Amino acid sequence: MSGNTHVSQSGPPLVQLRKVRKVYGTGQAAVHALKGIDLTIHAGEFVAIMGSSGSGKSTTMNILGCLDTPTSGSYLLQGVDVGALTRDQRALLRRYFLGFVFQGFNLLHRTTALENVELPLIYRSMPGGARRRLAAEALKSVGLEGRESHSPGELSGGQQQRVAIARAIVTHPKLLLADEPTGNLDSVTSREIMELLTALNRERGLTIVMVTHDVETAAFARRCIRFRDGLIVDGQPPERKPS
Repeated sequence: MSGNTHVSQSGPPLVQLRKVRKVYGTGQAAVHALKGIDLTIHAGEFVAIMGSSGSGKSTTMNILGCLDTPTSGSYLLQGVDVGALTRDQRALLRRYFLGFVFQGFNLLHRTTALENVELPLIYRSMPGGARRRLAAEALKSVGLEGRESHSPGELSGGQQQRVAIARAIVTHPKLLLADEPTGNLDSVTSREIMELLTALNRERGLTIVMVTHDVETAAFARRCIRFRDGLIVDGQPPERKPS
């Protein structure tokens, strides 16, 4: 973790999974997606999660994002046992503490870039003036100043992903979860997006957990965790580093 002055290991970890198991279905049809994993992530880390389809990485991301709960074991977020929360409390946790970036951007196509970024703030019932100011600041921080009134159809794929990142960070989340953030982008644009995420991690201390299939993308992270058959098999740095 050297080189990242924002990583903090004082106090409880930001994320802690303890002997987490996840089983879908019952009896002979049961699928053991996670088989008792332990995972600790400290504030300020940038972690990549890799693994083949069915390895358990997507299930882990769903649990980290409070979209699913473990069958057994515990998920602690800043020391709070997420599994003990109600569905509504988990929704509030997502709203106030988590940011999400997806492969498909997930933007509203009939609204402007600014309005897309405002959306999480609307859920917080923030007044319009404050929403627009924060959304404009978030777009500027991802290099899209002057594009506020453009719709997604008027933006390139890389610009659309920048809007999605701005939407994810406009609430100043404790944890950003990125699911294949460069999956729909060419290699040059992918690198630009990864450089942006790296800058957010380095300069803001934003904690990022990213799922990716791509070794070059994973190399931007400071730690790479590999899943296989519902277990963590490696937590070492990625094999390659970006030049």
